[in-house]
Amino acid sequence: MKKAILHILPMLVALWTLPALANGEMKPFVLASKHTGEKSMLVGELKGKLASAGFEVVGEYSPYPTVSILVVTNDVLKSAAAASEYGAYGAVQRVSVTEHNGELQVAYTNPVYMAQAYQLSANLADVATALNTTLGDMGQYGPAEGMKAKDLRGYHYMFGMPYLDDPDELAEFNNHAEAVAAIEKGLAAGNSGTSKVYRIDLGNNKTLFGVAMTKGMSSDTFIMNEIDFKDIRSSAHLPYEILVDGDSAYALRAEFRIAINFPDLKMMGSNSFMNIMASPDAIRSVLSHAAGVDPDSNN
Repeated sequence: MKKAILHILPMLVALWTLPALANGEMKPFVLASKHTGEKSMLVGELKGKLASAGFEVVGEYSPYPTVSILVVTNDVLKSAAAASEYGAYGAVQRVSVTEHNGELQVAYTNPVYMAQAYQLSANLADVATALNTTLGDMGQYGPAEGMKAKDLRGYHYMFGMPYLDDPDELAEFNNHAEAVAAIEKGLAAGNSGTSKVYRIDLGNNKTLFGVAMTKGMSSDTFIMNEIDFKDIRSSAHLPYEILVDGDSAYALRAEFRIAINFPDLKMMGSNSFMNIMASPDAIRSVLSHAAGVDPDSNN
């Protein structure tokens, strides 16, 4: 009896601490579990579990000391992303380990939420089940209220803000190979404080890069210090992406990329878009430079 109570206790805690979702609603992140101990050891354990479950860890980075992020993919994710006009950004899911308030929070992006946000034809329910089974599931989190599929598929933060299909075009090249080579070179050189977290070649002349940013108002630290302030951290928001589609390099506009993961972020006041209002232009500039383009000539 005692063992049974201990077994169901984490699920009961999840029900008490995370708001229940209305039918069909989704939130951007899933809290997998909470731990104590060494972050590096836990990250190693998670990598082993993910590999055993058929996920490939394509990138790993620590944007700041309290956070480690694993970027994972599998054939289902890559196939679904490659088949969608704007869905290449859905080729990965991100798993975070965050030190906060004396505990380690393990969380990950919610595949079924991201499938709708990136307008994939597949709902990624199988991927969600695999991550739930492998890492745990204490409940979805993020905004106070979830969103339904129809709202996510046409999402924008508010009037005048960009949609999924309004990306920044960072640079044009003669062909796909030249574009990929230029971005590899720019990231290796650390242009504007960037570095490569991962690269996935999806076929159909589509290649997705994960990019860490450390410069000024584009930096991962600066932005997350402002927007990621709740008790359960949303570290799996990172990293940002550059997509090479054909002979052009694109990035989701930051007003969309941030809002899709933080849809309840206030427009004004403390912890708001107003406090990072210079960041979207800064991110565009930095990612353009990472692609080997002078940002000032790309306006």
